[in-house]
Amino acid sequence: MIKQLFPIKHVAGYISSLVLSAVALVVLLDMPAASKMAVLLVTAILQAAVQLMLFMHVGESDDKKSVYINIAFALFVGLVTIFGTLFIFVWGWYA
Repeated sequence: MIKQLFPIKHVAGYISSLVLSAVALVVLLDMPAASKMAVLLVTAILQAAVQLMLFMHVGESDDKKSVYINIAFALFVGLVTIFGTLFIFVWGWYA
């Protein structure tokens, strides 16, 4: 009964999201640039995993194969968008 009234997974996800965001903010204060990028990348990946597992319930459905295929497709579209933008605007392929 108490488990239904108190969503421990959601509270843990919320607290871990706050901690990961605080770590990402603290990193921006005074660190070398390479270390900042490494810590920000790790915290971003952990934040995405927390969001997917605890709030979007990725691992709870019976059809896990389609869920992971959708996540892989979303990653592919995101990477194509990022590197396409870099290819055009930063590396100068628009002229």
